[in-house]
Amino acid sequence: MRRLLLLGVTAFCLCVFVAADTQPERQGDKSSPEKDGEVLQLMKGNFNRALRKYKQLLVHFYAPLSGESHRVLAAFEGAAAELQGSEVKLAVVDIAKEKDLAKELNATGLPTIRLYLSGDKHNPVPCPAPRSSASIVTWLKRRAGSAADLITDLSQSETSEELQVIGFFKELNTEYIQVFYDAAIDLPDVNFAVTRSDEVISKYGLTHDVVMLFNKSKLIQAYKMMPQTCKEELIIFITVYQMDPVTEYTGQTATQILASPVLNHAILFINKSSDTQEIYSAFNSAAEAFRLKILFVLVNVEEPRNGRLMEYFRVRDFEAPLIRLVNLTDHVTYHLPSDTLDVATIKEFCQSYLEGKAKPKMSSEPIPEGWDKQAVKELVGMTLEKVAFNPDRTVFVFFYLPYSQESRALFPLWEELAEAFKEREHVVIARMDASANDINMSMQGPCPSFCLFPALHAERAVVYTGKKKLKDLVEFVNKEMEKAKKDRVKEDKDRKKYIEAAKAEEAKNKKNKQEL
Repeated sequence: MRRLLLLGVTAFCLCVFVAADTQPERQGDKSSPEKDGEVLQLMKGNFNRALRKYKQLLVHFYAPLSGESHRVLAAFEGAAAELQGSEVKLAVVDIAKEKDLAKELNATGLPTIRLYLSGDKHNPVPCPAPRSSASIVTWLKRRAGSAADLITDLSQSETSEELQVIGFFKELNTEYIQVFYDAAIDLPDVNFAVTRSDEVISKYGLTHDVVMLFNKSKLIQAYKMMPQTCKEELIIFITVYQMDPVTEYTGQTATQILASPVLNHAILFINKSSDTQEIYSAFNSAAEAFRLKILFVLVNVEEPRNGRLMEYFRVRDFEAPLIRLVNLTDHVTYHLPSDTLDVATIKEFCQSYLEGKAKPKMSSEPIPEGWDKQAVKELVGMTLEKVAFNPDRTVFVFFYLPYSQESRALFPLWEELAEAFKEREHVVIARMDASANDINMSMQGPCPSFCLFPALHAERAVVYTGKKKLKDLVEFVNKEMEKAKKDRVKEDKDRKKYIEAAKAEEAKNKKNKQEL
C-alpha cells in the first residue's frame, strides 16, 4: 500500500513537472493554428516546439522596416506554397519584437536565413539571400541532391536566354565536380548543368574539366579547373562574369553589387544626360582588364535615389564626372587625381591602387608647416572652419584641384590678389586642395571656385561667380566687406541685447534663490 502511495505521488510530481515545463511555451504561443503551405510566425514561446516538430525548419529573421526583408518574405510565402506536403517548414521571426530570441540565436544582422536540421538549435546551415521563391526551392533541392542531378541535355542549355553555368567533366567522381556542385548550392539563382559530351568540348576548342558561362546562347568565359581550385574561387568567377563589366547602381542591382565577393569597387559618378559616352567607353574598357580584382560601378548623379550614396562619398552632382575607388572591408576611399578620364589614366589609377601606391582621400591633410607665413595661406580640412569663420577677419578662399590645368592657371591671379590686400591685416587670402580635404557642401561650387567668408559672428559663405580678373575680385571683396560692416552693426546690437537679457535673467534667478 505504501509502495502504491509512493508511486502515485511520484507520478503526480512528474505530471506537475511536465505541465510546468510546457506552460510558458503555451502561454507565449498566441499564434494562429498552423496550416500546411503557410509561413509560420515564430516567437520565443514557440520556437523550441517548432524545432522539435519539424525535421527541416527554414527561418528568416527579418526587420519590418527593411525593404530587403519584405522582398525575402514574399519569396518565403511563394516557396511555402510550393513545398506544401514536404518535410520542410518555412518560418519567420520579427527581430524587432523578438529581440531576446534574436540575441540568443545571434541573428541580429540582416538578412539572416538559417536552416535548422533535426532540432539542432546551435548548428544551423546559413542560406543565401534568395531573389525568388524558386531560389529557395532550388537551394533545398541541391542541398539534398548530388552532382548527378545536374547532368542534362546540353542542347537545351545552349539555347536558353538565361545565364547558364555548364561544367564539362571527363569523370563524375572527381574532386572537381564536387567543388562545382558546392558552388551550385551557394548560387541557387543561377542555372547549373553538367555534360560529358566530347562534341561540346571540341566545338569550343576547350579541354576537359572546364566550367563555361553562357548568356543568351553565347559563351562569355571559360574557367579551367585546377587541383587547387576551391569553391570560393569558382563562386567569385561566376558572380563576376554573370554581371556586365560595368554595372549601374540601381534599386535592382544594389544587393548584387554589395553582395559581390569582389570587395574593391571603382565607382564612376556621371551625369547620363550629358555627352559622356567617351568616358563610359573608357571606363568599360578598363573594367575588362580588372575583372575578378575590381568591380566597376556606375552611379548616375541625376538620379534622386542615389542621393544617400553621393552623400556618403561626399560627391556633388556638379563635380561629375569623377572616379572613386573604395574597399568594402576598410571603407578607405581613393580619388582619381585627373581631369582626363581615358582608358590609360583609369587603368594606371586602378593598378596603383592594387599595388598599394595610391594615396587615400582623407578628411584633412596634415597642417603644412608655415602655412600662415605666406601671402596666400594654405588651408586644410582641420584649419578651414577656424580660419574662415573668424568674426574679425574677411577670408577669401580659392578651392582648387592640383591636377586641374584650369585650377593651376589661376594660381598667379590668387598671388596677385594677396599682394593687393597685403596691407590690410584683417583680410586673409587663402587656398585649399579640394581633392584632398573634405569640405562642407555649402561652402563650395564646382572647382575651381572662390568663396568669401565675411567678418561676422554668423557663419556666412558667399560664392563668387564673377569674372576671374584681379579688378573684379578686388571690387567683390570690398563690396562684401562694406555689406558685412552694416550687418555687423546690427549683429553687435543684437548680441548686446542678448547678453544684457541673459545677465538680467541670471540676476533675477540669483535674487529668487536668496529670498528662498
